[in-house]
Amino acid sequence: MRIRTTAAVTAACGAAALTLVAVPAATATAADAPASVRPWQLTGTSAGGTGGRTAFTATTATTATTATAKQPYALAVTFSKVKVAGGKTTVSVGTDAIVHVSYSFNLTATNVDVSAPDFYVGLDLYRGSASKPTSDLYGDQAATCDVTSSESSYEKVVTGMSCKGKVDIYPRSDLRNADAGAKWHAVAWAVAYNGQKPQNPADVSKIGTAELAGQTSPTVRRLSRLTVNAAPEPVRKGKTLTVTGALTRANWETHKYAGYTGQKVKLQFRKKGTSTYKTLKTITTDSHGNLRTTCKATTDGYWRYSFAGTATTPAVSATGDYVDVK
Repeated sequence: MRIRTTAAVTAACGAAALTLVAVPAATATAADAPASVRPWQLTGTSAGGTGGRTAFTATTATTATTATAKQPYALAVTFSKVKVAGGKTTVSVGTDAIVHVSYSFNLTATNVDVSAPDFYVGLDLYRGSASKPTSDLYGDQAATCDVTSSESSYEKVVTGMSCKGKVDIYPRSDLRNADAGAKWHAVAWAVAYNGQKPQNPADVSKIGTAELAGQTSPTVRRLSRLTVNAAPEPVRKGKTLTVTGALTRANWETHKYAGYTGQKVKLQFRKKGTSTYKTLKTITTDSHGNLRTTCKATTDGYWRYSFAGTATTPAVSATGDYVDVK
């Protein structure tokens, strides 16, 4: 279980009222960033989606319930050109490996000290509403920002920044199977602590926050695997060749790969010396995700199964199994 460990104050998406909540780590100075927690989710004493995480440790939960009614102020920060995963529409996640999803956006700050060590910016992914997400994904490390422009006048200082970072997805703690193929959104955010302690601010009203929710995010899918074995090898020309295999996909609740049942899979063949596979037939996985069919052996070449994918599971093709026909 990943636990967010820093508290702060911020607004819910589109809401005027501000409340004490947890805030993720992302800043122009990554080395000084606090541990990652979300900045924009309203909550009383706890936060988190179906992934079993909480936005608070015992300390921060106490802070949330005993905080005064003071509210943070609206930080004069706007966001633009938010892009997640380089604009890709899907991200595939297995059972164990951490998946790092890149993001970038531009930021414009007016009369904000963007060089302050306690000015943080970042991006989270969420399902559901921004104020009460059913699932959320965030980064372990801070975003980094470069100043791209600066304009000063008697009344204001306007600073433009280009920011980038990564959302770190831990399949063992962050995801449930229901998250696969569901609609996700991105929220870019900024918070200025202005000398207040992130875990125990003395004066919430001195903290400034800003966010832009509802941004485009890729869907998250359960990583798939597909195997093939053509036998016997070698085989006499005209004899029957049996082609077996299995289609499996990541189960984010058992943390194992399980058979993907009732799925249409193509049996394909590539003749030796050529580069293109041709589909011979389509078969359906059984109740365990297994595949089995037979064909006549006519010439040397490679056999494979190919799966087109679904909304929850990406396409995958098995590595071709070469069979020598005598």
